[in-house]
Amino acid sequence: MHVPRSLTHPSRWIGSHAAGLLLTAAVAAVALVLGHWVPLVGGPVFGILLGIVVKNTVSPGSRFDAGIRFGGKQVLQWSIIALGFGLSLGEVLKTGMESLAVTLVTVTIAFLSAWALGRWLRVEGKLTVLIGVGTAICGGSAIAAVTPIIKPDDHDTAFAISTIFLFNLVAVLLFPLLGHLMQMSDQGFGLWAGTAINDTSSVVAAGYAYSDLAGGYATIVKLTRSTLIIPICLVLTVVMATLAKRRSAGGTDAGTFNLAAIFPWFILWFLVASGVRTAGWVPAAALPALHLLAEVLIVFALSAIGLSANLRRMAATGVRPILLGLGVWVAVAVSSLIVQYFIGQL
Repeated sequence: MHVPRSLTHPSRWIGSHAAGLLLTAAVAAVALVLGHWVPLVGGPVFGILLGIVVKNTVSPGSRFDAGIRFGGKQVLQWSIIALGFGLSLGEVLKTGMESLAVTLVTVTIAFLSAWALGRWLRVEGKLTVLIGVGTAICGGSAIAAVTPIIKPDDHDTAFAISTIFLFNLVAVLLFPLLGHLMQMSDQGFGLWAGTAINDTSSVVAAGYAYSDLAGGYATIVKLTRSTLIIPICLVLTVVMATLAKRRSAGGTDAGTFNLAAIFPWFILWFLVASGVRTAGWVPAAALPALHLLAEVLIVFALSAIGLSANLRRMAATGVRPILLGLGVWVAVAVSSLIVQYFIGQL
């Protein structure tokens, strides 16, 4: 049985991750303090902004990369699981069902607008798919999931991730402001953020910048949306296999689909945590501590996300992919508001 190197050589893991984790912790600590001083902005937004400033002014070296990546991915997942202890399972399922109609509409709009705008802007097909999937489902995680299926060039993958990340940052800053201008309810804003912002980290940041209630609601909506990556990957696998068979009898370039690899397991653990809360196994006295833990982990993870933002690389992605990402993002955000208006959930 294969044993992960991090378990057999913990000192090596600590050595490779310590610098990045310490830097992230320092940024997160400042963000938490600023968030309590200026609650209208909040710790998560401060974490992203401070991380971006540090990344693009101080330019930490490559020895920080491993710890920063761990903070932006693994710690973010832990923060979502910690949030589950504060939500009953019935509330989670109710929110998921309430958001399903809006989610399905916005995902459909994302793919249709990506296809139409991609043809109009003459953006290469696989890059269009990557941007469409990233906008429709869950940002960089969705892009990573479909990459082994459609097998794009590394350049296209970097383009798509940079483009998606750019609009994640814009959304974190812009959505709470627009939500207050439109006088949206906490639930309405949570539904909008959860269906119209790409990446889970940005959904969490924007939601909690609006209010705690909006943040919790947006998180559940986003997790419901993230599970759609499974049927999307299945469809893409069939499409790529069909195209490959048309090009050659062997069809060896059809790509691969691995359910275990792309399944968002942290969502399952989020449901387990919610089930533990629902069963009454979490003492009431422990809930404030769990809420604080979730807040600290969220700010830590979002500080790491900010420390990953290379603005120079984003600027170098080119105009057409950025226009494609902008068009799809706007189409999704507007369609979500329209559907919410008609079903009375603003």
